[in-house]
Order: sequence, then C-alpha cells, then structure tokens
Amino acid sequence: MIRTKARGNRPTPGRARARARRRLGRTEARRLGRSRQRLRRLLALGLPTAWGAVAITYKLACPLAQQNGLGARIVTCAVFFAVGTGLVLHVRRGLLRELRQIRRVAGAAQGVLLRPLPPSVDGLNIAAAQVSADRGASVGGDLYEVIGTEHGVRIVMGDVRGHGLAAIGTVAAVLGSFREAVHDEPELPGVLRKLERAMARHLRERAKAEHPSSGLDPDNPVAEEFVTVLLLEIGHDGETRALNCGHPWPYLLRADGGPAEAGGRGRRRVEHLGLGDPLPPLGVFPLPAELPVVRCGPLLPGEALFLYTDGVEDARDSAGRFFPLHAALSEATRTHPTAPQAVLGKVFTQLLAHADGFPTDDVALLILASGRTQIPAPYREQVATPL
Repeated sequence: MIRTKARGNRPTPGRARARARRRLGRTEARRLGRSRQRLRRLLALGLPTAWGAVAITYKLACPLAQQNGLGARIVTCAVFFAVGTGLVLHVRRGLLRELRQIRRVAGAAQGVLLRPLPPSVDGLNIAAAQVSADRGASVGGDLYEVIGTEHGVRIVMGDVRGHGLAAIGTVAAVLGSFREAVHDEPELPGVLRKLERAMARHLRERAKAEHPSSGLDPDNPVAEEFVTVLLLEIGHDGETRALNCGHPWPYLLRADGGPAEAGGRGRRRVEHLGLGDPLPPLGVFPLPAELPVVRCGPLLPGEALFLYTDGVEDARDSAGRFFPLHAALSEATRTHPTAPQAVLGKVFTQLLAHADGFPTDDVALLILASGRTQIPAPYREQVATPL
C-alpha cells in the first residue's frame, strides 16, 4: 500500500512536462521583462548621448563651425539650439512619464482610503462628492463612509483639523477604526469609543515619531489636532439615531412640504436638524462617561439627509460672502425633489461657482435618500410623496 501511494503521488510524464513548460514560460517572461527594462535604460541614456555626440562632432569636424562669418555663426547657433531643444524634450518626456505613474499610484492609494460609495445600501440611495483643498489630491481632511450592518446602516462624516495631504494620516486612522467597529459594536456609543481610542493612538504615534525623546510636546501641532465626527445609524425600520462630536448637524430634505408632523415638527422642504449641543471633537478632550444617543425620528420615503463638512458653509466668494447652503438646497430640491445625484450635482455646481472654482478648504457632501417601502405603523400617515 505504501508503494502504491507513493507511485500514485508521483507526477506523470505529461504533468511533469506541463509544469516544466509553465516554469519555462515564467522564466522567459521574467527574462523578457528584464530585457525591456535594460532597453528603456539604454534609450534613456543613449538619446542624450547621441545628441551630445552630434553637437561635439559638428563643432570639431564640420568646417562651417570653424568659420567666423555671420552665416556660419547662425548655423552653429541653430545646431546647438536644436540639440538643446532635443535634450529638453527628452527630459520632459521622461518626467511626464514618471508623473503619470506617480499619479496612478497615488490615485489607487487614495481610492482605497476614501473608496467610492455604492449607489444604494440596504434601501438607502446614496450620492457623495468631495474635493481637496490641495490641487492634484483627490483626498484631503474630510472623511465619510456608509456601511450596511446587522445593526442597521451606519454612517460617519468627519472633518480633520487642517486640510489637504497633511490630514490624510488622521483620516486613515479614523476610517480604519470605523470600518471595523460598525460590525463589532451593537450600540452606537461603542463605535464612538473605538474611534476615540484610534484617534488617541494615532496622535501618540505621531508624537513619538516627531519627538522621540520627550514625547508629546505641548507646542507641537499634533497636540492641537482633532477631528469632528457625526455618527448616524439608520435602523431597518427607518429610525435614525446620532452621536455628534463637534460636527455640523445635517439637513433634512423632503419632496414637498405639508402640515406639521406629530410632535410639532413642521414639514418644510429643507430643514436644518439642530438637535442639541454636540460633544467635543475627538482629540481635544476625553469623551464623557455617558454618551446620550440623539433620536432624530424616522427617515421616511420622500425624505433625504444631507450631510456636509464646514468647508461648504465657509466657502467665500470674491466679495467675502459665505456660501448660502440653505438657499442652494431649497433651489435644488425645488427642481429635483430629493433625487440624491441631482441634488448633489446642483449644490456642488453652485458651490464651485461661488468659490470661483476652487474652495480654500476641503469639502465633502453626502446625501442619503430613503428608497424603502416598509414604514413603521406610527409613521405611515406622515409619509411624503415617494421618490
């Protein structure tokens, strides 16, 4: 039996030949790749060498280059100008090739950090947009994420102190912690505690890297870094709960107005949800022992939540006037009720026009529109016109 088993595990001649061909193919591919790299290096060095050889040969061997007449000097200048232009174009082409490669790598890395959101999650239609204050960067100090979990759809919108590329490390720390905590923590306060610990670890690591001998320096900018965070949880029944750490409260958008709801909340088309004083931002002070979850009511069909960072309202025009966000939302919902992509495009276009095409701070917008059909019984009579 042992001999039979050993003989059965022994590869057949056909399999051995196939494996040999695969190994040979991989070897040939690696050899071809190395040959191409050597050829690129030779071309990169050979072309400037050829241009230089042409210039030197002309200067030393061409009789025209030895003459002092005006025509000879003009021809000599033209030759050296052509050589110099060729060298400059060659260097420029190489730099542009490297720049395109760097941009592809940076775009892939930034896409993993702030990945594109799906068009819908668990019955919620989603649209999001953001722009960094640093030209050429697709990610800045603003962050957002929407994840469907067994506890409901959980959303984070945040804004790191500062803007641009310098804030990306903090964005990565907060988003990484959020993506894990939303699945592990059954309650929203537990998610916020995880974010606070992740922020504290990030600040300690940065402090050690910048001041390895003395730890956190009170005068160091790391000591003043913080992030505002808005956590939302939209349950399977549409009930919305929130925890706010120094972030702007969202707007509630409706397809139409109407009479006042039960509890006295008017049914205006655009309503700012000022739901009390927020908690302190993460990184400034420790969170209190009790984290009271704010109940925002249900998100009904025909309604949408508009989340944003303070870079939206702080955007100024050439006269120094702030961006009128409420008026922009009213105009957008008048022409496109609460369709997420349409409202987002309208507001974002108005924002860029107001800021002359480029805001001075990072900007992030996120719209969550209810596309669900199952509404809790207490709210069925209050449902607005479906999307």
